[in-house]
Amino acid sequence: MLLNYLLIVLTGFLTGSAFGFLLKRISLRKKVLMRSGIPLVGGISMWLGFLAACFSGFLLYGKLSPQITGILISSLMMFVFGIIDDTYELSIISKFLVQILATGFLILFDIRTHIVYIPDVLNIIITFIWVLGITNAFNHLDVMDGIAGVAGMIVSLALFLISILNGDIKSAILSLALTGTVLSFLIYNLPPAKIYMGNSGSHFVGFVLAAIALVISYASLERKVALFSPMLILGLPIFDTVFLILTRIGKKKLPFKKSNDHLALRFLALGYSKKKALLFMSGLGFFFALCGVIVSRVPNLWGIITIAFVVLASLALTKKMGKIAIDK
Repeated sequence: MLLNYLLIVLTGFLTGSAFGFLLKRISLRKKVLMRSGIPLVGGISMWLGFLAACFSGFLLYGKLSPQITGILISSLMMFVFGIIDDTYELSIISKFLVQILATGFLILFDIRTHIVYIPDVLNIIITFIWVLGITNAFNHLDVMDGIAGVAGMIVSLALFLISILNGDIKSAILSLALTGTVLSFLIYNLPPAKIYMGNSGSHFVGFVLAAIALVISYASLERKVALFSPMLILGLPIFDTVFLILTRIGKKKLPFKKSNDHLALRFLALGYSKKKALLFMSGLGFFFALCGVIVSRVPNLWGIITIAFVVLASLALTKKMGKIAIDK
């Protein structure tokens, strides 16, 4: 079993690394898919690595589940859309339409919330909100070398751990496939970055993580608090997005307008190097993910205590970092 998991990770890592190297050279030579002189090919290499890793899982376990098929088809839509967006800069409306369509495909493959306490229509609405929210949160998180990649790897490892604890092989395959391919991207993206993931990568990673989180089962009827586990595991992109919205509204700015007031960039404003800022953001991502795993396993009371602790810590960090002066 351990050897099979290792093979899945290695397939994603080696495939993604090879394509990352090849596509970087092609981009530099042909002067295509570039931003500030850096190739935007990380999304392409990651999707190819993810595809290869999922296929290796199929070969090892002999069955390509409908849910894996649904995620591969839907993520392909997000990936292609991302490349077009990197090339032509699509409108916000166009982006949301593609995201809604891709999420609709997930639902067709029964990849959605199954909260027993609410009707199916509300479960479907929650699914759309969840997938679109996480996808765009990861896109907004990708503002500095390494951050989105590290966050993606931490979340995918946390989802893998829960999958193993649940004996859920299909979710374990998906999580490991993404872990390996994101790791392959990080070797080119840690400061100073040699390639960027671009919108094709950030939308792809966020979308797949949101989908895997929907596939996994967290809560029994006795432990309702475990339903909050995926929100905590994906706490870093969620917190970063909520932090931006709150601080911008507080300063009477448009919440989704591009600016340099992201949490990671505030550390740079304090004089931190990119590596130190990345280290802090990684620690924050690990904190959220660890709390999410804990909540998925403990009784309701301890889960509530853990969630309360996370909320208080988040509010304290928001208050502190919100005071940092930034350039307009």
